[in-house]
Amino acid sequence: MKYRRLGNSGLKVSEIGLGSWLTYGSAVEKEKSISCIHRAYDLGINFFDTANAYNKGAAETVLKEALQDYTRSSYVLATKVFFPMGAGPNDRGLSRKHIIEQCEASLKRLGVDYIDLYQFHRYDHETPVEESLRALDDLIAQGKVLYGGVSEWSAAQLTDAVHIAKEKNLRPLISNQPIYNMMVRYIEKEVIPVSEKEGIGQVVFSPLAQGILTGKYKPNEQIPAKSRAANDDTNKWITSYLNDEVLTRVQRLSDIASGLEVELSQLALAWVLRQPNVSSAIIGASRPEQVEENVKASGLEIPASALDEVEAVLKEINDFVPIW
Repeated sequence: MKYRRLGNSGLKVSEIGLGSWLTYGSAVEKEKSISCIHRAYDLGINFFDTANAYNKGAAETVLKEALQDYTRSSYVLATKVFFPMGAGPNDRGLSRKHIIEQCEASLKRLGVDYIDLYQFHRYDHETPVEESLRALDDLIAQGKVLYGGVSEWSAAQLTDAVHIAKEKNLRPLISNQPIYNMMVRYIEKEVIPVSEKEGIGQVVFSPLAQGILTGKYKPNEQIPAKSRAANDDTNKWITSYLNDEVLTRVQRLSDIASGLEVELSQLALAWVLRQPNVSSAIIGASRPEQVEENVKASGLEIPASALDEVEAVLKEINDFVPIW
């Protein structure tokens, strides 16, 4: 496993991270979840990402049980705040009240004294950015959080936050967590250039496009049983990828991977990691074997000729906008 600095910070995270969205605490039973997390740790993954909103805290609880036997300093634990955690008007968003209360709740569920990376799960249009940043800065000052980040913020929103932090002498954000994969590349236009300028690293989610970029889904064929697309609890996030145009292109990408003697999933992850501004690609896994396959993408160099072939295939996918 290789490691990269997260933005301009001194924090180093594994090129492959393990996330818990749609898996741990929900679709994957606890024993299998813990097995995946343990295998990931054994293989050198040190970056574990979750959120308070993942099954209302259940994912954080699974991580607590899985990581409790390891030295706290040996892994980087990330969680998030923004989405509703109750029915009350203050049970959501990025107000100081919600941030502080949810940080305390996450610390209890995770069973730790501090969170390495605390992220704003989305942008809050109803709360002043300065209020949110000051609350985060206070948590860092108290030692309950070590670093701050965001998820799915636009280039303009990142720029605004950076300027406010500098003006008010607040600790800088070090990360952004956007969707990024071969099918969804919007961050390349503005988010990555701004992030490179301001010292913000990307920890990207859905690098395998909800499993589409494993090659398991074929054009004009039935959805495989027990796959994510066959699960009514998780398939709403994958349906936009399931069309013959996309799946036909995926088969061509699979041929490129075969020519390199790697799995399509490994090619897709290495393609994401070709971007220096990407610090980690966050995978999801329901079986330890999936973790074992995906970690092989760390350090994989894609030849320039293969990158050109990939680009030629991707240019044929027009205006693809997934649901997430």
